[in-house]
Amino acid sequence: MTKRYAPATARNREPIRDVLKAELPDSGGLLLEIAAGTGEHAVFLSQSFPRWQWRPTDPDPDAIASIAAWCDEHGPANLLPPLRLDASDADWPVTSADAILCVNMTHISPPSATVGLFAAAARLLGKGAPMLIYGPFLEAELETTRSNLDFDASLKSRNPEWGLRDAEWLDRLAGENDLRRTARYQMPANNLTLVYRKT
Repeated sequence: MTKRYAPATARNREPIRDVLKAELPDSGGLLLEIAAGTGEHAVFLSQSFPRWQWRPTDPDPDAIASIAAWCDEHGPANLLPPLRLDASDADWPVTSADAILCVNMTHISPPSATVGLFAAAARLLGKGAPMLIYGPFLEAELETTRSNLDFDASLKSRNPEWGLRDAEWLDRLAGENDLRRTARYQMPANNLTLVYRKT
């Protein structure tokens, strides 16, 4: 199995950890990581939260292989084997979770993946449980940086179903699925973490 590396991980893993420290209860539980990619976040964050069982997932077989390699070489006991999971699927291979983390998926997947993410959060999370979504977003009340506009254009040129999502659209999806946004964190490189909780 081949380990993959994502340069952005080194830049954002500590800020993501800090947000999780503010939002996750100390009691622990099962955290479902959606679109876990290389697996580097899963290793670092599961080490940072030993009371949480950490379940990484991804739809890509090569990503699953990379996650498994990272888990085998560096993973703590609370890091569970990765699951193949496509967020856009109606049925997920899990029945419940105490928290959901999704990093850098919404803009490099079709809208159906984000729709599926919110629908699954409504099914899987208990009342008050958080879903944290990290990435670049468009916000109507704030001017978008030139770098994010260029990034959006580049994504759409590669795949017309990709692109930065409007935060207001995510908020509407939340409302349709018994969730509401409870926090917004400014993150490195003009990214945000949006926190939604089950109502």
